[in-house]
Amino acid sequence: MAMPRRINIEFGEVFPYGAFVVSEVTPLRDFDRSTKDKPVQMVDPDTGLLLWSVDVIDPDPEARKAERQFSVRIAAKVSPVLPASMPEAPFKPVEFEGLTATAYVAQQGDSRPRLAWSFRATDLHAPRSSKSASSPAAA
Repeated sequence: MAMPRRINIEFGEVFPYGAFVVSEVTPLRDFDRSTKDKPVQMVDPDTGLLLWSVDVIDPDPEARKAERQFSVRIAAKVSPVLPASMPEAPFKPVEFEGLTATAYVAQQGDSRPRLAWSFRATDLHAPRSSKSASSPAAA
């Protein structure tokens, strides 16, 4: 059986409680091609598009502490624009389009290896409805 390296997945399956951006969108640096004086942005080998990164918090109350904050890579020609903040919240709720997940084995120090996920998207935008940033029970 041939499994794809990246698995297409719906936003709501990964983030039933929504997702909140806690950083600016930044270009990913290609450390192999960059020099001290000339940084080079990483390019997605599958699409040829530039890679950007944004830090996200998953508000799922059952998420383990180590899995609540992570980065999502976005392949796009230009930097994705973050939606406006909600007046009553310090974070920006977002939804990701074209979301894919890639499994990998993570190991920190002498701890036991664990399965972890790397996420990529093709775009981000403000939630289309209030249910994506609320509890699944409210949906």
